[in-house]
Amino acid sequence: MRFSTIFVSAALTLAALSSSIIQATPVPVREPGAVIHEAIAADPHSAALVKRTSAGFNNWSCKPSALHPRPLVLVHGLSANAIDNWFYMAPRFVAKGYCVFALSYGQLYGIPIVYGLDKMENSAQQLSDYVDRVLKATNTTQVDILGHSQGSIMPRYYLRFLGGAPKFAAIGSIQYGTNILGLVNLLTPLGLYDPIKAVFDTVCLSCFQFLENSEFIKNLNAGGDTVPDVKYLMITSKLEETVTPYTNGFLRDKSPNVKNVVLQNDYCSLDVSEHALQAVDPIVFNAVHAFLTPSADQTINCLDALN
Repeated sequence: MRFSTIFVSAALTLAALSSSIIQATPVPVREPGAVIHEAIAADPHSAALVKRTSAGFNNWSCKPSALHPRPLVLVHGLSANAIDNWFYMAPRFVAKGYCVFALSYGQLYGIPIVYGLDKMENSAQQLSDYVDRVLKATNTTQVDILGHSQGSIMPRYYLRFLGGAPKFAAIGSIQYGTNILGLVNLLTPLGLYDPIKAVFDTVCLSCFQFLENSEFIKNLNAGGDTVPDVKYLMITSKLEETVTPYTNGFLRDKSPNVKNVVLQNDYCSLDVSEHALQAVDPIVFNAVHAFLTPSADQTINCLDALN
């Protein structure tokens, strides 16, 4: 998720703008309540890209094996899509024998290419519909989910209100929002929170949902931040520049079904992955593989960078 860079740059610029700019005509967005299903493959050029880079994932004829009996659904982050977020991990999971599926979700009308911009409640419905499609195609009853960044929190709305999964792994986890290096704490005292949010909402309905103490975050975590019978793996990094503080990536349920991990503390002190790099980190990949598959090697350390 490139949220911190986008937000900081925009916030500093908007702070200097006049109110006339804030009241300018917004970019057209989706009608309230509408769910937009605009897959990358709908465009011929994008379809060709998918064919060249998918390396076996989104194979709708794939049938799960005894070793990996559930399909794995990958959920990308803000401004990413099914291809660029998962070009490294998806083929690796396929090579391990998983049936792997990745969706692109959350596109707003009038804003091409960029995904994850819609309200997370709407994106969760898209995820629900996609999971139903995967279950039908694979003749299974459950999927496991791996998400990155926005994909670490939006699926929790799905798990709580729309569907289920036995296992949910998250990298670049953002369970309690981000204060963006403290910038968010300055917006309200400066009178900038509402005007900046008004501008962001014209092009990114999910952006302010990520903020620490947002209504989305509070509602999602009210009454507990987990769902019974789901096993969780939350991976964070001390080098996070997007999710700050990085401990906001942890779930607070003390259940044995919850495992909160800090890359540098629990796996490898030399790991330099921050937010985005977790999606291309072999240590992270092997950790998620171990979580999803109990028969896999459960010892994760710096040597996994070579594997």
